[in-house]
Amino acid sequence: MPTPRLVAFDLDDTLAPSKSAIDPRIGRQLLDLAERVEVAIISGGQLAQFTAQVVDRLPETDAEVLSHFHLLPTCGTQYYRLSPAGIETIYARALTDDQKQRALAAVEGEARRLGLWESETWGPILEDRGSQITFSALGQQAPVDAKVAWDPTGEKKNTLREAVQALLPDLEVRSGGSTSVDITERGIDKAYGMNRLVEQTGIPLDDMLFVGDRLDENGNDYPVLAMGVTCQAVDGWEDTAEFLDTLLPTLPRR
Repeated sequence: MPTPRLVAFDLDDTLAPSKSAIDPRIGRQLLDLAERVEVAIISGGQLAQFTAQVVDRLPETDAEVLSHFHLLPTCGTQYYRLSPAGIETIYARALTDDQKQRALAAVEGEARRLGLWESETWGPILEDRGSQITFSALGQQAPVDAKVAWDPTGEKKNTLREAVQALLPDLEVRSGGSTSVDITERGIDKAYGMNRLVEQTGIPLDDMLFVGDRLDENGNDYPVLAMGVTCQAVDGWEDTAEFLDTLLPTLPRR
């Protein structure tokens, strides 16, 4: 593996359990990594998730270290940096009202038709994230064990994705987290986010490393692998922590 200048991570089930805060071990490792290379997080989640799960859980450090963090919610349609003043917006794209309305109607209609619209949930099933509409089968705050049990093979989620995509040919419909489907503009996936990192940092893809838990062909991390970025597959945050224990000693401090 070539020595990276930037390491990018998926969030849920890579840095932390779904919708959960990072473990203190991961927090320390992320700061150690930021003292050596640029650190990016790319997820289909919204900024509030990044803040609650990662930013607010990082150990105390100085502004110089934090300046090396790049946050790309909704697969890079939004881009933020950390600064002494807080979270700084670099850009934020949004779907049109028409796109949002059609996406919401299509995903709810197909979920009901396929018997995937649950009556007992933890929070709202549908969410407008500005640049992305997200369907979460069990609600936004569903516990991890319930999510795993709902669709262990991913068949339900993939069936819904295909049905909704057929109704929205002008938009992109992708499998998201363990129980979610994301709808964005065409061409929006984690490869899009990686390309935005190239633009913002000037670091070529060949000098980047991506860490994710869904690098399989149907996974939402796969587009990064398909574009030729060096990738490390993990299975949960503990696996990521073990990988970082191996990677960090190979990277010199600035």
